[in-house]
Amino acid sequence: MTDRVGIVVLFPELLGTYGDGGNAVVLAKRLAWRGIDADIVTVEADQPVPSTGAVYLLGGGEDGPQTAAARQLGQDGPLHRAVDGGAVLFAVCAGMQIAGRSFPGIGGVAEPGLGLLACETVRTDEPRAVGELLVEPDPELGLGPLTGFENHGGRTRPDPGAATLGTVAAGVGNGSVSAPAGRPATEGVLTRHGRGRALGTYLHGPALARNPALADLVLGWALDVDLEPLDDHDADELRRERLAAVRAGHLDGVAHRTWRDRLLRRN
Repeated sequence: MTDRVGIVVLFPELLGTYGDGGNAVVLAKRLAWRGIDADIVTVEADQPVPSTGAVYLLGGGEDGPQTAAARQLGQDGPLHRAVDGGAVLFAVCAGMQIAGRSFPGIGGVAEPGLGLLACETVRTDEPRAVGELLVEPDPELGLGPLTGFENHGGRTRPDPGAATLGTVAAGVGNGSVSAPAGRPATEGVLTRHGRGRALGTYLHGPALARNPALADLVLGWALDVDLEPLDDHDADELRRERLAAVRAGHLDGVAHRTWRDRLLRRN
């Protein structure tokens, strides 16, 4: 992992419920298309975590596996050393929750997180967030709208002044605990650690397949370079269709269920 870019998928048997491991394939392909060699390293829950990766991926999962993953990674270990040294942690849903300071474990009991993201996740009496999620990213990130699918019960409260991925245009994201009354909810959390970064989000899809520019942002951070752009014409066409559908309400909330029912009846 010293001569090639190491992309480390952490505990996919615990945090692989929503196909977020596909983010690793996207990162590796976008490097290969630029002539950069990469290795996807899969780390099972009973294996040691290498500290020499460039990008580390945590995915979504249920309460029990989520708690098990957090306890094994601990609050000071190879993942922390890697991020401090310049690596990027990209954590999705349950992965984002355990990367924060605390999250609801089995039965809603608060569990200590990894402390790599400046946030905490809590249970509220709000309904579970399920459906399409559309995010208007922080302008400083230089990204267009972000699209994904969310499915989570917790709500994430960023620390005061913490950077977020953006604001919610459709869906729930971090939820009402993340913004003052009357303001849009935020989505995701971004925290610097030493020379590295940790980025958490509720975007499934996988997120980096649905948002290639976000994939390149993560790679640019990890490699500390400005990457040459790729021809993403086909992906851009699909994104335009999906973004238009979400903005029209066809894939979000109640409208999402109506759209799904129409599709099932047609087939």
